Amino acid sequence: MEASDTLLLARAQFGLNIAFHILFPTITIGLAWILVYFRAQYARTGEPAWLETYRLWVKVFALTFAMGVVTGIVMSFQFGTNWPGFMLKVGNVAGPLLAFEVLTAFFLEATFLGVMLFGMNRVPGWVHVTSTVLVAVGTSLSAFWILALNSWMQTPTGHGTVDGQLVAADWIQVIFNPSFPYRLTHMMLASGLTASFVVTGLSAWRLIKAPGDAAALRTLRTGIVIAAVLAPVQVFVGDLHGLNTLEHQPAKIAAVEAIWTTEKGVPLVLFAIPNAEKRRNDFAIEIPKGASLILKHDPDAELKGLDAFAPDTAPVAPVFFAFRVMVGMGMLMIALSWLGAWIMRKSAFPPRWLLWTFACFTFSGWIATLAGWLVTEIGRQPWLVTGVLRAADAVGPVGGAQLGASLTGYILTYGLMLLAYMVVLTHLAGKGGGPEPRPAAAMALGSAA
Repeated sequence: MEASDTLLLARAQFGLNIAFHILFPTITIGLAWILVYFRAQYARTGEPAWLETYRLWVKVFALTFAMGVVTGIVMSFQFGTNWPGFMLKVGNVAGPLLAFEVLTAFFLEATFLGVMLFGMNRVPGWVHVTSTVLVAVGTSLSAFWILALNSWMQTPTGHGTVDGQLVAADWIQVIFNPSFPYRLTHMMLASGLTASFVVTGLSAWRLIKAPGDAAALRTLRTGIVIAAVLAPVQVFVGDLHGLNTLEHQPAKIAAVEAIWTTEKGVPLVLFAIPNAEKRRNDFAIEIPKGASLILKHDPDAELKGLDAFAPDTAPVAPVFFAFRVMVGMGMLMIALSWLGAWIMRKSAFPPRWLLWTFACFTFSGWIATLAGWLVTEIGRQPWLVTGVLRAADAVGPVGGAQLGASLTGYILTYGLMLLAYMVVLTHLAGKGGGPEPRPAAAMALGSAA
């Protein structure tokens, strides 16, 4: 098997692990702060409905957190098995950042998660509320350190070289590299949106089965409001992130927009089939001068094409389509959350078609997140650390046959785990957080639909 095939399999295996792993922190980061709200509301009001809500969603959080930990451990081993050249070259920078994540975030989560899950009736109320807050802080800190490392790999600064190895010359510059603030904000908002749609979708599923569940109706409203607020903010932050990427990773933007040659007044390609062989976009639907206007705020501005960066350019098609999937799903999430907020403003109970729509969009945040991740990671190819280390120079000596066999095993295992996770989640949501509502109450609320 050729070296290029081994590299492709190593990338596919590591990509699968990261893609599967990222599903769960994307939920837990946002859901942790939603749990803080549920727990604080119960502490403030003493209403049993808030307690039922908290107890249900803390189960969802615990299950999702456990899935994230397990898949994260597997992923960390692959730094050594698949990419030993990465740690050999940049381990003096990457290692401490990963250690900071464990020391400041994971230990914080692990310590107070036990109090959060099992201590409600064993510790004073303020201690339990504080523990819930600290778990949420821990999840956010974890995202901080992981994104600091990933952002540094995208836009490396603050490093030097000693005996052929990279070392941190200035940790402040390493951590707060040019793309980090935008990437962190973008990811935190993505997590909030993902969690809000999970809350909304599973609450809608519960209301389809039990229209009289007041707690589910309350969490449905909460999820809709959070999504309706965060979604437009994400559009604004995403635009800023795109402008930052244009400044520091223009080759990635050229691939995202399928700009083959440097030119002025570049059109915005809404849809096309990128043709890498002929270096053109087939069946293109374009807005004249749209890309120049959006990216440079000047319809006649010049944008660099892929020809300016050859041969160090990413494959266009996967980046091009993934970006449009991310944006398209984001637009649907905005439209649905705003529609839901408008209908719920005027009605005590949502119509059944809206409940089914939200239920179908339960994991829509995953689609947008994975698409965005593909843009981020494939878009920087062939670099593992931009301008410093190529992926081909970091791949390990593991043979293609071994990689292919283990990749098949991962696909089967992760497929079963994901199916089991979704079945358990829908089962928990279907049961709700408290006893089944009385038939009379269910009929009274159901008639409003």
